[in-house]
Parts: sequence; C-alpha cells; structure tokens
Amino acid sequence: MSNKKPTVIDMFCGCGGLSRGFMDAGYEVLLGIDNNDHALKTFKENHGDAVAMNGDLFQGSTILQMADLTNNKNVDLIIGGPPCQGFSLTGKREENDERNSLFQAMVNAVAFFQPKAFVLENVPGLGTLYKGKAKEEIYKEFSKLGYTITDKILFAPDYGVPQIRKRLFFVGLKNGEVFEFPEPLVTSDKYVGCEAAIGDLHDFTDDLGSDIAEYKKPATTPYQKKMRNNTDKLFNHVGTKHTDLVIDVISQVPEGGNHKDLPPGVGESRKFNEAWTRYHSQKPSKTIDTGHRNHFHYKYHRVPSVRENARLQSFPDDFVFYGNKTQQYKQVGNAVPPLLGYVLGKQLEKYLTDGEN
Repeated sequence: MSNKKPTVIDMFCGCGGLSRGFMDAGYEVLLGIDNNDHALKTFKENHGDAVAMNGDLFQGSTILQMADLTNNKNVDLIIGGPPCQGFSLTGKREENDERNSLFQAMVNAVAFFQPKAFVLENVPGLGTLYKGKAKEEIYKEFSKLGYTITDKILFAPDYGVPQIRKRLFFVGLKNGEVFEFPEPLVTSDKYVGCEAAIGDLHDFTDDLGSDIAEYKKPATTPYQKKMRNNTDKLFNHVGTKHTDLVIDVISQVPEGGNHKDLPPGVGESRKFNEAWTRYHSQKPSKTIDTGHRNHFHYKYHRVPSVRENARLQSFPDDFVFYGNKTQQYKQVGNAVPPLLGYVLGKQLEKYLTDGEN
C-alpha cells in the first residue's frame, strides 16, 4: 500500500467542512472552488497548502484553470455539494432553477480528471423531488463515465456529530466496486448532546468577547477534548448584544422548548420568529442554519456564538472563520459537518489504496 496521501479537489467548497474532514482523515486537499471570497479565505487558512479558487463553475474554461492550479497532479477524489436551493425543502422548489443542474459541473470535472472516486452531497430532498429526476440524472451521467454509484442519507448524530442533520451522499467508484457506507458509530442513547459539546465554552458577562480569546473552563468530555486538541486559543467565540426585551423573552423559553411554550402575550409586540427554539443540554442541537437568531443556548439567554455553532457542526476549535459575524454564521450553517467527511474519508481509503504498491 502506498504511503502517498490520496489527493482531493473540493468543488462548491464553501468554507470547506467536507474537505476538512477528508484532510483530517489523511487526504491531501489540492484545491477548493467557490464564488464567495469570505468563504474562500476561510477555506485557504484551514486546509494546509490547498489553493482557494474563485471560479465560475458554469464556464468550461474553469476546469483548465483547476488543472493548472493543481500543477496537473493526479486527482484521486473529487468531492462537492452543488447549491441545493432548488431542491431544498426550505427553499423555493423551482424545477428549472439553473442551480439544479450545477452537478453537471462536477460531471465535467470528473470526466476531465478521471479520479478514482467522487463524492457528491446534497439535501435529502434531492432524492425524491420531481419524482427523483435529479437523482436519476446523477446516476445516468456518472455511470456513462464508468463509475459505479451508490447513495445513502447519513444522519449526523450517528457519527458523533452533536446536531440533528441529514445529508444525502452519492459515492462513485471507478474500479467497479460498490461503495459500502460506514455503519453508524453511535447508538441513539449515546448521541453527543449540546452540553457535552459546548459546555466548556464560557458565557459573556462584562463584554461580548473577542475573535481570539483564552479558554476560561477546562474541557470535561471526550468531545470537548477532541475539539480542543490542536489549539490552546479560542477563536470566533463572540457574543451577540441583545436588548433587554429579547433577553427577557429568551429567558422564558424552557430548555428544549420553543415559542409555543411562551406565556400568553409574551413577545407579541415583536412578532418573535416562530423558529425560535432553545437547545436541550442532553440532546443534539437542531440543524444549524445560516442565520444566528433562531436558536438559543440551552442555558444562557442568548443565541450561540459562531464557535458554539461550529462545535455543533463538529468543526475543531483550530478551524478559524473569517469575514464579519454574519458571514461566519453563514459559512458554518452552509457547511457539511467535518466529522461526516472524516468517516467517509476513512471508509473510502481502502477503495482508493487497495492494490497500490
């Protein structure tokens, strides 16, 4: 077996949650492509020597730029999550949304680079909306290139992620083998809850913190220790300033509860968002979204910090987010949990390296 690290290109990379998982699993990330400069800055600073490319994936010439930026190295794996707004259950279901066909950019890249494997991820709804036409197209296009494809919806808590999140993954192999998805690593009674995930991150008292800070509490759980393993500094743990009215309303939402649990008349003057939910300390969090005003800390009367959301997404604490706070929250919410990338990377390893000298 070769000691050479398998090489990866991450398309539609965002800040690079999926590829960070593969990197932590022992892969060499060569390149990330996206069209958001702030996300690309975050990607660049957190993926070793990988190149961050701002590219238009509708343009065929982009693939030639990709080849140039990877110094024409052999590419073992192409991963990516084409924008899912067209298929997302929370967005507009527009069948002709041009973003729905962006997976074709991945098809073109796979045809050009001929990697040993590809991983395409998206929202679970991609598999069923419009009678499954998009899923059928994905199978058809990649099969024509000689890949054997399989797909599965992975539930993040099953793999140690402290967050209720489902993602649909397609994996294609060029060697004729059929990829077997990793079995769950955690049973439901052992899911990592919010307190076990973020309980070591301090609240804000006299100020709202800073982008670079010191830990004020020790790590007390295996998950917390794992997240802090590669840094002694705390990044992106900055609070949000709430009005007294908002704090008062949040304080009346019980642990694990939502706006429906508020006493009659509370919050009516502000028409508080119906999505408002307080995390439960002993359960995984709700799905982290791209905003930062829908969910509350399980104990403190405030929304989570970027770092707390990142922890709930399984980003290690040495992963630093760039841009303003709104941009950072969006990067975290749009990402694939790195731990899902890690377990997929470990499972794919044998398919990419078996038979090599």
